[in-house]
Amino acid sequence: MADIVGSMRVFARVVETGSFTAVAKENDVTAAQISRAVTALEEQLQTALLHRTTRHLSLTEAGSRFYERAKAILADLDAAADEARNASVSPVGKVRVHCAPGLAQSTVAAALVSYQRAYPDVSVELKIEQSMPNLVEDGYDVSLISATHLPDSAYVAQSLGAGWALMVASPDYVKQHGMPLTADDLPAHTLLKLESPVAPPDEWHLESTEHVHVLTLTHAPLQVNAPDVLRAMLLGGAGIGTLATYTAVEDLVAGTLVRVLPQYRLRPFTVYAVYPSRRYLEAKVRTLLDHLRATLTPALEEAIDRIEALNLTVEHAAKRA
Repeated sequence: MADIVGSMRVFARVVETGSFTAVAKENDVTAAQISRAVTALEEQLQTALLHRTTRHLSLTEAGSRFYERAKAILADLDAAADEARNASVSPVGKVRVHCAPGLAQSTVAAALVSYQRAYPDVSVELKIEQSMPNLVEDGYDVSLISATHLPDSAYVAQSLGAGWALMVASPDYVKQHGMPLTADDLPAHTLLKLESPVAPPDEWHLESTEHVHVLTLTHAPLQVNAPDVLRAMLLGGAGIGTLATYTAVEDLVAGTLVRVLPQYRLRPFTVYAVYPSRRYLEAKVRTLLDHLRATLTPALEEAIDRIEALNLTVEHAAKRA
Protein backbone atom coordinates (compact mmCIF):
# COMPACT_ATOMS: atom_id res chain seq x y z
CA MET A 1 0.00 0.00 0.00
CA ALA A 2 1.26 3.45 -0.88
CA ASP A 3 2.03 5.98 1.85
CA ILE A 4 -1.55 6.68 2.87
CA VAL A 5 -0.50 8.90 5.78
CA GLY A 6 1.50 11.11 3.46
CA SER A 7 -1.40 11.21 1.01
CA MET A 8 -3.77 12.11 3.86
CA ARG A 9 -1.51 15.02 4.79
CA VAL A 10 -1.47 16.29 1.22
CA PHE A 11 -5.25 15.95 0.91
CA ALA A 12 -5.83 17.73 4.22
CA ARG A 13 -3.64 20.66 3.19
CA VAL A 14 -5.42 20.88 -0.18
CA VAL A 15 -8.72 21.14 1.67
CA GLU A 16 -7.35 23.73 4.08
CA THR A 17 -5.69 25.89 1.43
CA GLY A 18 -8.26 25.26 -1.30
CA SER A 19 -5.51 24.95 -3.87
CA PHE A 20 -3.21 22.38 -5.40
CA THR A 21 -0.77 25.18 -6.22
CA ALA A 22 -0.50 26.42 -2.64
CA VAL A 23 0.29 22.94 -1.35
CA ALA A 24 2.79 22.42 -4.17
CA LYS A 25 4.67 25.55 -3.10
CA GLU A 26 4.73 24.33 0.53
CA ASN A 27 6.33 21.06 -0.58
CA ASP A 28 8.48 22.44 -3.40
CA VAL A 29 6.83 20.24 -6.03
CA THR A 30 4.49 20.86 -8.94
CA ALA A 31 0.74 21.28 -8.71
CA ALA A 32 0.41 18.25 -11.00
CA GLN A 33 2.25 16.09 -8.47
CA ILE A 34 -0.10 17.21 -5.69
CA SER A 35 -3.10 16.49 -7.90
CA ARG A 36 -1.76 13.02 -8.68
CA ALA A 37 -1.25 12.34 -4.96
CA VAL A 38 -4.90 13.15 -4.23
CA THR A 39 -6.01 11.06 -7.20
CA ALA A 40 -3.93 8.12 -5.93
CA LEU A 41 -5.60 8.46 -2.51
CA GLU A 42 -9.04 8.41 -4.15
CA GLU A 43 -8.04 5.27 -6.04
CA GLN A 44 -6.91 3.61 -2.81
CA LEU A 45 -10.19 4.51 -1.13
CA GLN A 46 -12.27 3.76 -4.25
CA THR A 47 -14.20 6.99 -3.78
CA ALA A 48 -14.10 10.60 -4.99
CA LEU A 49 -12.98 13.08 -2.34
CA LEU A 50 -12.93 16.34 -4.35
CA HIS A 51 -15.00 17.98 -7.01
CA ARG A 52 -12.55 19.64 -9.41
CA THR A 53 -13.21 22.46 -11.83
CA THR A 54 -10.74 24.77 -13.54
CA ARG A 55 -11.41 27.45 -10.95
CA HIS A 56 -12.65 25.71 -7.84
CA LEU A 57 -12.19 22.71 -5.57
CA SER A 58 -14.88 21.42 -3.26
CA LEU A 59 -15.34 18.39 -1.06
CA THR A 60 -17.64 15.55 -1.91
CA GLU A 61 -19.81 14.24 0.91
CA ALA A 62 -17.44 11.30 1.34
CA GLY A 63 -14.51 13.70 1.12
CA SER A 64 -15.93 15.87 3.90
CA ARG A 65 -16.30 12.86 6.22
CA PHE A 66 -12.86 11.57 5.32
CA TYR A 67 -11.27 14.98 5.93
CA GLU A 68 -12.68 15.18 9.47
CA ARG A 69 -11.43 11.67 10.28
CA ALA A 70 -8.07 12.27 8.61
CA LYS A 71 -7.59 15.54 10.50
CA ALA A 72 -8.15 13.75 13.85
CA ILE A 73 -5.87 10.85 12.89
CA LEU A 74 -3.08 13.16 11.77
CA ALA A 75 -3.38 15.18 14.98
CA ASP A 76 -3.07 11.97 17.03
CA LEU A 77 -0.05 10.86 15.00
CA ASP A 78 1.63 14.24 15.46
CA ALA A 79 0.93 14.16 19.20
CA ALA A 80 2.35 10.64 19.46
CA ALA A 81 5.46 11.68 17.55
CA ASP A 82 5.93 14.74 19.75
CA GLU A 83 5.51 12.59 22.86
CA ALA A 84 8.10 10.11 21.59
CA ARG A 85 10.54 12.91 20.75
CA ASN A 86 10.02 14.51 24.14
CA ALA A 87 10.71 11.18 25.82
CA SER A 88 14.24 11.41 24.46
CA VAL A 89 14.59 14.99 25.67
CA SER A 90 12.60 15.33 28.90
CA PRO A 91 12.63 12.62 31.61
CA VAL A 92 9.01 11.61 32.15
CA GLY A 93 6.98 8.45 32.76
CA LYS A 94 7.83 5.27 34.66
CA VAL A 95 11.28 3.72 34.80
CA ARG A 96 11.36 0.04 35.80
CA VAL A 97 14.52 -1.07 37.56
CA HIS A 98 15.64 -4.58 38.51
CA CYS A 99 18.25 -4.93 41.23
CA ALA A 100 19.99 -7.74 43.08
CA PRO A 101 19.00 -7.86 46.78
CA GLY A 102 22.14 -6.83 48.66
CA LEU A 103 22.90 -4.00 46.29
CA ALA A 104 19.34 -2.69 46.46
CA GLN A 105 19.15 -2.60 50.23
CA SER A 106 22.46 -0.86 50.77
CA THR A 107 23.20 1.75 48.12
CA VAL A 108 20.71 1.61 45.26
CA ALA A 109 17.65 2.49 47.34
CA ALA A 110 19.18 5.81 48.40
CA ALA A 111 20.29 6.58 44.84
CA LEU A 112 16.79 5.96 43.46
CA VAL A 113 15.19 8.16 46.13
CA SER A 114 17.48 11.07 45.26
CA TYR A 115 16.91 10.45 41.53
CA GLN A 116 13.14 10.65 41.89
CA ARG A 117 13.45 13.85 43.89
CA ALA A 118 15.61 15.34 41.15
CA TYR A 119 13.18 14.21 38.42
CA PRO A 120 9.67 14.38 39.91
CA ASP A 121 8.00 13.64 36.55
CA VAL A 122 9.52 10.16 36.59
CA SER A 123 8.11 7.41 38.80
CA VAL A 124 10.48 4.60 39.77
CA GLU A 125 9.43 0.96 40.10
CA LEU A 126 12.08 -1.21 41.75
CA LYS A 127 11.93 -5.01 41.63
CA ILE A 128 14.38 -6.95 43.77
CA GLU A 129 15.34 -10.38 42.45
CA GLN A 130 18.52 -12.42 42.74
CA SER A 131 18.73 -13.55 39.12
CA MET A 132 18.92 -11.20 36.16
CA PRO A 133 15.65 -11.06 34.21
CA ASN A 134 15.01 -10.88 30.48
CA LEU A 135 14.93 -7.11 30.22
CA VAL A 136 12.88 -6.89 27.04
CA GLU A 137 10.33 -9.61 27.80
CA ASP A 138 9.92 -8.53 31.42
CA GLY A 139 9.73 -4.84 30.56
CA TYR A 140 12.70 -3.54 32.58
CA ASP A 141 14.55 -0.39 31.60
CA VAL A 142 17.68 -1.09 33.67
CA SER A 143 19.11 -3.99 35.66
CA LEU A 144 21.65 -3.39 38.43
CA ILE A 145 23.71 -6.45 39.27
CA SER A 146 27.04 -7.47 40.77
CA ALA A 147 29.00 -10.04 38.76
CA THR A 148 32.52 -11.24 38.12
CA HIS A 149 31.62 -11.37 34.42
CA LEU A 150 28.53 -11.00 32.27
CA PRO A 151 27.28 -13.59 29.76
CA ASP A 152 27.28 -12.63 26.10
CA SER A 153 24.06 -10.86 25.14
CA ALA A 154 22.71 -8.03 23.02
CA TYR A 155 22.36 -5.87 26.13
CA VAL A 156 24.50 -2.84 26.87
CA ALA A 157 26.42 -2.89 30.16
CA GLN A 158 28.03 0.03 31.97
CA SER A 159 30.37 -0.43 34.91
CA LEU A 160 29.28 1.61 37.92
CA GLY A 161 32.01 0.50 40.29
CA ALA A 162 33.62 -2.44 42.01
CA GLY A 163 33.39 -4.35 45.23
CA TRP A 164 34.34 -7.58 46.91
CA ALA A 165 33.03 -9.80 49.67
CA LEU A 166 34.67 -10.36 53.02
CA MET A 167 34.25 -12.79 55.89
CA VAL A 168 32.41 -11.48 58.94
CA ALA A 169 30.92 -12.71 62.19
CA SER A 170 29.32 -11.20 65.28
CA PRO A 171 31.45 -10.36 68.33
CA ASP A 172 29.36 -12.85 70.32
CA TYR A 173 30.20 -15.67 67.90
CA VAL A 174 33.90 -14.84 68.08
CA LYS A 175 33.76 -14.66 71.88
CA GLN A 176 32.17 -18.12 72.09
CA HIS A 177 34.08 -19.91 69.33
CA GLY A 178 37.29 -17.95 68.96
CA MET A 179 38.68 -16.02 66.00
CA PRO A 180 40.24 -18.06 63.18
CA LEU A 181 43.92 -17.21 62.84
CA THR A 182 44.54 -18.81 59.43
CA ALA A 183 42.41 -19.99 56.53
CA ASP A 184 43.06 -23.57 57.65
CA ASP A 185 41.13 -22.83 60.86
CA LEU A 186 37.90 -22.03 58.98
CA PRO A 187 36.57 -25.61 58.47
CA ALA A 188 36.34 -25.99 62.25
CA HIS A 189 33.87 -23.11 62.41
CA THR A 190 30.19 -22.76 61.47
CA LEU A 191 30.21 -21.37 57.93
CA LEU A 192 27.06 -20.02 56.30
CA LYS A 193 26.38 -20.25 52.58
CA LEU A 194 25.06 -17.42 50.42
CA GLU A 195 23.67 -18.17 46.96
CA SER A 196 25.00 -15.42 44.74
CA PRO A 197 25.49 -14.64 41.05
CA VAL A 198 29.01 -13.50 41.93
CA ALA A 199 30.36 -16.83 43.18
CA PRO A 200 29.21 -20.42 43.80
CA PRO A 201 27.89 -20.88 47.36
CA ASP A 202 29.97 -24.02 47.98
CA GLU A 203 33.33 -22.33 47.42
CA TRP A 204 35.06 -19.35 48.93
CA HIS A 205 37.88 -18.02 46.77
CA LEU A 206 39.98 -16.23 49.38
CA GLU A 207 42.59 -13.86 47.99
CA SER A 208 45.42 -12.16 49.85
CA THR A 209 48.45 -10.25 48.69
CA GLU A 210 50.45 -13.48 48.90
CA HIS A 211 48.26 -16.31 47.62
CA VAL A 212 44.79 -17.67 46.86
CA HIS A 213 43.06 -20.15 49.14
CA VAL A 214 40.00 -22.02 47.85
CA LEU A 215 37.78 -23.25 50.67
CA THR A 216 35.11 -25.83 49.88
CA LEU A 217 32.10 -25.71 52.16
CA THR A 218 31.19 -29.36 52.51
CA HIS A 219 28.61 -28.75 55.21
CA ALA A 220 26.75 -25.61 56.16
CA PRO A 221 23.90 -25.59 58.67
CA LEU A 222 22.32 -22.55 57.02
CA GLN A 223 22.13 -21.51 53.37
CA VAL A 224 20.23 -18.45 52.10
CA ASN A 225 19.86 -16.55 48.83
CA ALA A 226 19.40 -13.03 50.21
CA PRO A 227 22.27 -11.01 51.74
CA ASP A 228 19.99 -9.16 54.17
CA VAL A 229 18.81 -12.50 55.61
CA LEU A 230 22.39 -13.74 55.89
CA ARG A 231 23.32 -10.48 57.63
CA ALA A 232 20.51 -11.00 60.16
CA MET A 233 21.75 -14.52 60.86
CA LEU A 234 25.31 -13.31 61.30
CA LEU A 235 24.19 -10.54 63.65
CA GLY A 236 22.41 -13.25 65.65
CA GLY A 237 25.69 -15.12 66.11
CA ALA A 238 24.92 -18.01 63.74
CA GLY A 239 28.45 -18.30 62.38
CA ILE A 240 30.86 -16.87 59.82
CA GLY A 241 29.59 -15.70 56.44
CA THR A 242 30.54 -13.54 53.48
CA LEU A 243 28.99 -10.14 52.75
CA ALA A 244 29.77 -7.57 50.06
CA THR A 245 31.63 -4.44 51.08
CA TYR A 246 28.56 -2.26 50.61
CA THR A 247 26.43 -4.61 52.74
CA ALA A 248 28.89 -5.07 55.59
CA VAL A 249 30.38 -1.61 55.97
CA GLU A 250 27.90 -0.06 58.42
CA ASP A 251 27.97 -3.08 60.75
CA LEU A 252 31.76 -3.18 60.69
CA VAL A 253 31.99 0.51 61.55
CA ALA A 254 29.39 0.10 64.32
CA GLY A 255 31.12 -3.01 65.67
CA THR A 256 28.03 -5.20 65.39
CA LEU A 257 30.03 -7.39 63.01
CA VAL A 258 33.77 -7.97 62.96
CA ARG A 259 35.95 -8.95 60.06
CA VAL A 260 37.35 -12.48 60.04
CA LEU A 261 40.85 -12.95 58.59
CA PRO A 262 41.09 -9.37 57.28
CA GLN A 263 44.12 -10.27 55.19
CA TYR A 264 41.73 -12.12 52.87
CA ARG A 265 38.98 -10.95 50.60
CA LEU A 266 36.80 -12.91 48.22
CA ARG A 267 37.03 -12.56 44.46
CA PRO A 268 36.37 -8.95 43.35
CA PHE A 269 33.29 -8.18 41.23
CA THR A 270 31.90 -5.33 39.19
CA VAL A 271 28.59 -3.56 39.68
CA TYR A 272 26.89 -3.15 36.31
CA ALA A 273 23.98 -1.20 34.93
CA VAL A 274 22.55 -3.30 32.11
CA TYR A 275 19.95 -2.02 29.64
CA PRO A 276 18.50 -3.27 26.36
CA SER A 277 19.80 -0.82 23.75
CA ARG A 278 22.05 2.16 23.20
CA ARG A 279 19.96 3.60 20.34
CA TYR A 280 17.37 6.28 21.04
CA LEU A 281 17.85 6.02 24.79
CA GLU A 282 14.91 7.65 26.55
CA ALA A 283 15.68 10.62 28.75
CA LYS A 284 14.40 8.84 31.86
CA VAL A 285 16.92 6.04 31.35
CA ARG A 286 19.76 8.32 30.31
CA THR A 287 19.31 10.60 33.32
CA LEU A 288 19.01 7.59 35.64
CA LEU A 289 22.30 6.17 34.38
CA ASP A 290 23.95 9.57 34.82
CA HIS A 291 22.54 9.85 38.33
CA LEU A 292 23.75 6.37 39.28
CA ARG A 293 27.27 7.24 38.11
CA ALA A 294 27.13 10.42 40.18
CA THR A 295 25.76 8.79 43.36
CA LEU A 296 26.14 5.01 43.36
CA THR A 297 29.70 4.94 42.06
CA PRO A 298 31.06 7.19 44.86
CA ALA A 299 29.03 5.23 47.44
CA LEU A 300 30.64 1.96 46.34
CA GLU A 301 34.08 3.53 46.54
CA GLU A 302 33.33 5.03 49.93
CA ALA A 303 32.31 1.65 51.35
CA ILE A 304 35.67 0.17 50.37
CA ASP A 305 37.58 3.20 51.68
CA ARG A 306 35.81 3.03 55.05
CA ILE A 307 36.53 -0.70 55.41
CA GLU A 308 40.20 -0.25 54.51
CA ALA A 309 40.49 2.67 56.93
CA LEU A 310 38.91 0.53 59.63
CA ASN A 311 41.40 -2.26 58.95
CA LEU A 312 44.31 0.17 59.26
CA THR A 313 42.93 1.38 62.59
CA VAL A 314 42.59 -2.19 63.87
CA GLU A 315 46.10 -3.11 62.67
CA HIS A 316 47.55 0.00 64.31
CA ALA A 317 45.80 -0.79 67.61
CA ALA A 318 47.03 -4.40 67.47
CA LYS A 319 50.65 -3.28 66.94
CA ARG A 320 50.43 -0.84 69.85
CA ALA A 321 49.04 -3.60 72.06
